[in-house]
Amino acid sequence: MKKPKYKTIGELKKSGYHSKTLNQEITDNLRSNLLNGKNVFSELIGYEETVIPSVERAFLSNHSINLLGLRGQAKTKLARTCIELLDEWIPIVKDSDTNDDPLNPIFKSSLEKIKSDGDNTKIDWIHKSERFYEKLATPDVTVSDLIGDIDPIKATNLKLSYSDEEVIHFGLIPRAHRCIFVLNELPDLQPRIQVSLFSILEEKEIQIRGFKVRLPLDIQFIFTSNPEDYTNRGSIVTPLKDRIGSQILTHYPESVEIAKTITSQESKLNSETISKIHIPEIARDIIEQVCFEARESELVDKKSGVSARMSITSLQNLVSSAERRMLINKEEITTIRMSDFNSIISSINGKVELVYEGEEEGAEQVSYNLISEAVKTLFIEYFPKIEKLTKQDEISVYDSILEWFTVNQVILRDDLSNKDYESILNKVKDADSLLNKFIPDIDKKDKPFFIEFLLWGLESFDRLTIMRTNNGVEFKDPFNNFINKI
Repeated sequence: MKKPKYKTIGELKKSGYHSKTLNQEITDNLRSNLLNGKNVFSELIGYEETVIPSVERAFLSNHSINLLGLRGQAKTKLARTCIELLDEWIPIVKDSDTNDDPLNPIFKSSLEKIKSDGDNTKIDWIHKSERFYEKLATPDVTVSDLIGDIDPIKATNLKLSYSDEEVIHFGLIPRAHRCIFVLNELPDLQPRIQVSLFSILEEKEIQIRGFKVRLPLDIQFIFTSNPEDYTNRGSIVTPLKDRIGSQILTHYPESVEIAKTITSQESKLNSETISKIHIPEIARDIIEQVCFEARESELVDKKSGVSARMSITSLQNLVSSAERRMLINKEEITTIRMSDFNSIISSINGKVELVYEGEEEGAEQVSYNLISEAVKTLFIEYFPKIEKLTKQDEISVYDSILEWFTVNQVILRDDLSNKDYESILNKVKDADSLLNKFIPDIDKKDKPFFIEFLLWGLESFDRLTIMRTNNGVEFKDPFNNFINKI
């Protein structure tokens, strides 16, 4: 829809335009979307049956909203998506800093301009993309920032008394009139600043340095916050919480498949690069499983959560590791390897908060453990489960491979060419036949990855030992490794 051409209030009236409140605007568009099966929240994967219906009910009820959840649960993304429920264009009094409605003005400057010029008062149009205000609640936020304050310079220039309403410089909230206003991390806002929001949410009234200015501000408030038991920095004061219409709980992806879709959507990998790098589907599964393992780990602080950004940055690092190797070897194509997962350690370290026991073990070791646990979980989906204790005369499908490792070892450097990498793995006795038996429909391009995955799986069940070096990994028989240490 193009920008409307009406330039005065008179032209606007002749067009048949009728003023609508912001709530009417949002609910009218939402009702139309629901009737026509249109979903503006389609990019918020995994929320279709939980969060989104609650948000829609809140809008239909004309409620302000508090999105409550751990970090990395798309709270801000959800809030920003809400602008799609606004009309494409709305008229404002021209040069109005507060988006005043030409047919229903509330600010003194607009009222005086319309009183003076009448139907010849000039108007402008603003797009819905300009009707989104966002503020991060930090300790230095003041009432002046949010509500406003007296501007002495303005008073001097206009030669006005401090008792004149014109000397007020409005803050972010009055300037967000007829807009969506998002206040992120609400608990971090100082209690005395939270108190200043009371009258705005209920009575539509603001007070500035003794001025009692009753303004029927038309704003859709959306707050985001972490659970109170997560942060020690602050909390939402009870009276403010009482004034927020709907509190909606967000959550992490409930399955690996949903998590993979989100990661694929948000990772924004370079299309030219990704066309040269083959990513086995199981590699994507492992990345997501690492996140699931971290959220269940006793070494990770569950109250802080594990952001979905961890899997996004992990995938990016994984691809970058393969690209770096491809460039070093001057190869045109390559594939992701299990050994590339060493490159995601930096992504994990910065995304998890460890409890005391985890700090004692060390962030890097915890990260390695999480990868090992993810491999262990997925291993039994492809290969027979390895029992912890086996009888001496019991035959296992892995015996020939393990026997081969009693006199051999596998060293995989990060910069190995595709040819050398495959050549080393093909030497592992009976690995290929094991893949043919248990994964008969395996893609040829995925075979090297699965052979290495098999070795990582055997290590996760303590049948092999993995030695991580600065430039790769080494697989050895654990007993021989023990003898060498002695």
